[in-house]
This record gives sequence, C-alpha cells and structure tokens, in this order.
Amino acid sequence: MEFIALMALLMALNALAIDIMLPGLQEIGASLGVENENHRQYVISAYLIGFAFAQLLYGPISDRFGRRIPMFVGLGIYVVSSLAAILVPSFAALLALRFIQGIGSAAMRVITISIVRDIFGGRAMAEVMSLIMMVFMVVPVLAPGTGQVVMLFGDWHLIFVFMAVMAAIIWAWMYFRLPETLHPEDVRPFTVRSILGGFRIVLTDRVALCYTLASTFIFGALFGFINSAQQIYVGIYGLGVWFPVAFAGVAAFMALSSFVNARLVGKFGMRRLSHGALLGFLGVNALWLLLTLVWMPHLPFPTFIVLFALSMFQFGWIGSNFNSLAMEPLGHVAGTASSVLGFMGTAGGTILGALIGQAFNGTALPLVMGFFVLSIIGLIFVLIAERGKLFQPHNKPV
Repeated sequence: MEFIALMALLMALNALAIDIMLPGLQEIGASLGVENENHRQYVISAYLIGFAFAQLLYGPISDRFGRRIPMFVGLGIYVVSSLAAILVPSFAALLALRFIQGIGSAAMRVITISIVRDIFGGRAMAEVMSLIMMVFMVVPVLAPGTGQVVMLFGDWHLIFVFMAVMAAIIWAWMYFRLPETLHPEDVRPFTVRSILGGFRIVLTDRVALCYTLASTFIFGALFGFINSAQQIYVGIYGLGVWFPVAFAGVAAFMALSSFVNARLVGKFGMRRLSHGALLGFLGVNALWLLLTLVWMPHLPFPTFIVLFALSMFQFGWIGSNFNSLAMEPLGHVAGTASSVLGFMGTAGGTILGALIGQAFNGTALPLVMGFFVLSIIGLIFVLIAERGKLFQPHNKPV
C-alpha cells in the first residue's frame, strides 16, 4: 500500500498543479492585468504544454539511466519553478514559469507509469493503476478547496509555496523508500538511433497507438472542463465560494469509479469494463447535449451536475484501463512508451481542451458539445484497435 500511495502522490502533483490554481485564476488575472477572462485559462494551458513536450525526453532518459535520478531532477525543477513564481512581475513571466513547472512535472507522469510497468503487467497492472488513480483522484476533490483555504492566509502566491512544499516532501519520501526498478536487461542506450527505434516500436503497435489516441480525445473533454470550470460554476451558476465543493463532488465520483474498477478488473478484464464505460460515456453525453439544447441558454444546475457526474464516473473506468491496454504490449520499452504515449495524450488533450475552453460563450453548450463529439471519436479509435469487435477479453491473433 505504501508503494501505491507514493506512486499516486507522484502522479497527483500533476493534478495539484492544475486544480489548485482554479480558485486563484480570477485573482491572478486581476493582479497581473489580464483583461480577457478567457486568457486566464493560459495558466493551465502553459503548464500542460511544458508537461506534454518534456515527456518525450524523460522516457528514453529513464530507460538509460534508471527511474530514480530523472525523477529527482523533475521534482527539483517543479520545486524551483514553483518558488520562482512567487516573484513574477508579469503574466507572461508567470506563464513561462508554469511552462517550466510542467517540464518538471512530466517526470512524475512518465516515470511513475514506467515504474508500475516494471513491476506489474496485464490485469495486475490495471488493478494497481486503478488504485493509484483512485488516490490520484482525491487530489481534484481536495485541490480547489485547498487553494481556497490557502488564499485565506494570503494571496495567490501562497498557492505556489504550498506546491513547492508538497513536492519537496514527496522527493524525500521517494529518496528514502523507493529503490531502482529498471531491470538491467531492459536498459537501452541513449542514442538517436535507439530513441527513434523505441518511438517506432510504440507508434507501429496498432493497439497501443489507437488506445492512446482514444485516451487523447477523452482527456481532451476533461481538459476542456478544467479550462471552463471556473467560468461555468461561478460565472453561469453563481456558486462563488461553493465552487470547490461542486468541483470536489464530481472528482469524488471519479475516485469512486477508479476504486470500483480496481475491484472488478481482475474478474471481468480491462476491455469489457472500459468498452462498456465508453459506450456509457457516449450515451450520457448524448442525453446531456440534448437537454442542454432544450433548456438553452442554461440547463438547471441540479440536472447539469448530475449528468456531468455520471459522465465522469464512466471516465474513471476509461482512463486507467485504456492506459494499461496501451502499455501492455510495450513492457520492454516502458520508459520510451510511457513518454511517447504520454506526450500524445497530453499534447492532444491540451489542444482539444484549449479549443473547448476558448469557445466558451457564456453557456455550457461548447463544453457539452465537445464531450459528445470527442466521445464519438474515442469510440472510433477503440473500434480500430479491436478490429471492430468490442468486449473481447483479449486480441485474437492475426
């Protein structure tokens, strides 16, 4: 359980860096002279762009030098950039530091999944990843409220102090308690030829590639919500200080979903659970879109939050299983695979989420439409991965 908790908290630093910022976006915009309220979303996007591109480096580096040293470097970058953000003179400088913070944070995403793949495979990996995701999902439950509480003792700068302290604590925990997990026989040379060869292995595997693309579009919907959350909850529905409570309620549903998945995946398998959840995700989003159009301009808040929570419950079954399905055939290049797949998912999801966020027009329609369209595209890629057959316990030989 200590291993799962540590892995979950390493990954959770990513969610913390995103969700803890949400209550402070309005104050950051006012403090640094940001006039267009949609531009405040760049605080999220800048972090995610750095996070996305840096993943391409951490995988090959960790396949050559092991998991521990690159992780320590990433955590150090995260801490230093967080502390430097306290002194920013402008919004542009803050965005630059958020980009750098994302570069550091990418280590936690790539190397954590590589460590899990070093130790586990198949359904065991899916079960462990589900437990990690369950703990990981607690962070979105707590992060916005934590940001709100931190700002009671000062302004938005204290949020960055809090992030730096948390990362430093986890750095120390990993240093003393987690040994190296890379198997000597899996060490790969850090050369251009080797790196490109690893990329080719990942990108030519149909199952890994298509499940990654499916995840990309599903995560694009989630990032679209994160970008729009403050404007929808506070701007449309006027929740004010209750915004973190509503955010946490939906995140709690996702955590519950991950817990249930961990209990069921060993019995029913990753494909059956995730395929059913994807179809459920699509169905809920179709109903959500229909009711949004009927009740324009604003769906009643109780209806909105119930449909959104149901959609996110399905997401909890999709995320960890799709990730495990993509990584399953790539254990011999786990670091490189995690970096390539992570880059594709994060970069693509960030772009899609930014498009949804920037389309905000004072209603929730762009968000709901984005959820529906992206869920259809995700289903298409899963069908390609499985050669048109869902719910099969494993791929049949070809």
